[in-house]
Amino acid sequence: MRKDWVKSRTGNVTQMHHARKGVITGEMQHVAHLEHLEPEFVCSEIAEGRLIIPANIHHTNLEPMGIGIAARCKVNANIGNSSLSSSEEEELAKLNICIKHGVDAVMDLSTGKNIHEIRERIIRNSPMPVGTVPIYEAVERVSEIHELTIDDLLEVIEIQARQGVDFMTIHCGLLQEFLPLAAKRMLGIVSRGGAIMAQWMAYHNQQNPLYTHFDRILEICKRYDVSLSLGDGLRPGCLADASDEAQFAELSVLGELTLKAWREDVQVMIEGPGHVPLDQIEMNVKREIEVCHGAPFYVLGPVVTDIAPGYDHITSSIGATVAAYAGAAMLCYVTPKEHLGLPNLEDVKQGIIAYKIAAHAADIARHRKGARDRDDEISRARFAFDWNRQFDLSMDPETARKMHDETLPQPSFKEATFCSMCGPKFCSMKLYQEVPSKA
Repeated sequence: MRKDWVKSRTGNVTQMHHARKGVITGEMQHVAHLEHLEPEFVCSEIAEGRLIIPANIHHTNLEPMGIGIAARCKVNANIGNSSLSSSEEEELAKLNICIKHGVDAVMDLSTGKNIHEIRERIIRNSPMPVGTVPIYEAVERVSEIHELTIDDLLEVIEIQARQGVDFMTIHCGLLQEFLPLAAKRMLGIVSRGGAIMAQWMAYHNQQNPLYTHFDRILEICKRYDVSLSLGDGLRPGCLADASDEAQFAELSVLGELTLKAWREDVQVMIEGPGHVPLDQIEMNVKREIEVCHGAPFYVLGPVVTDIAPGYDHITSSIGATVAAYAGAAMLCYVTPKEHLGLPNLEDVKQGIIAYKIAAHAADIARHRKGARDRDDEISRARFAFDWNRQFDLSMDPETARKMHDETLPQPSFKEATFCSMCGPKFCSMKLYQEVPSKA
């Protein structure tokens, strides 16, 4: 839908640049329709930096969506291969699961072979915004991390931008002077991008080049409308490290860089923790909103307990619900394989469903327009014993139908006034429905 919208755009082509000139783009119109908002309001939120539309001008098969406090909470899914596992076809299969289950954005975090080719196929087949972490591809181009140069990093960022990547995680807030703070932690630095930059700075005894050359990154973003996802290289990797001096020192730098990006009309969102106790999540969200001037907050989880490997899609979706209710704009899913291995197709599905539930629950609690409509409709279908309608309205229709049919598979039971739990005599709704007629 975007070919006609973008064909005449030149110079600074970002949505923020247009919004600040009072131009309501096709992307803004589309997002306004999806969110039940006025286009003028969407335009003003983008101009102020509170909402972004990740939409590279070269990703024309994209259906635009908005990330911000005024929009419904979004869900991102991470896919991508590793040096030990997966293939192009498997990653495309994961992408198709993301599309099927209504993910809002997808990040290609490939670190193995054929990174460029996998990303190309993902972009050309994805109607959702596609994000990356450019430093992963840059590291694959050198033998040792210390061999990286700022020109290497900028070259990869430019190539990915030209390819059509909509948003990029850049670990530009982790400064050299913060390394001693990380040394006080139980787990140090758990972010891959953060650890790479820490090793580079320690070897060269120099400042983070992504910070010192941030202006050059912005120039690339302006040419293609790449949104920056300012990475939390010092995010806590366990509860013991949450909300510490290192995490908040980096956050302050991200606030500084947000203003710098906005001066060039580049769209920004801020990445957040990690592992955080439940009682600290709201404080973390509010602190980000204050320090980063209202820029959208994009959180990984947070995981609220460290003792459930294999179930971290659950431990993190609990934290994600709290974060979204407190004001986080997008949730990055966690799969059951977190901390254990590369997710397979079923892991991806389980992570998506858990986070779709978390985002939806928060949208209801924040009274987003129309958020509860589907809940009310499925409730009416339950009371009417309309089983097929219940399946259709559920978050995962296939699983709902499968669970029902395990004990009552015959077609006649799709019209039954009971399920296998209550049976024909003990269904509360059936019993209640008989009360008014006898009263």
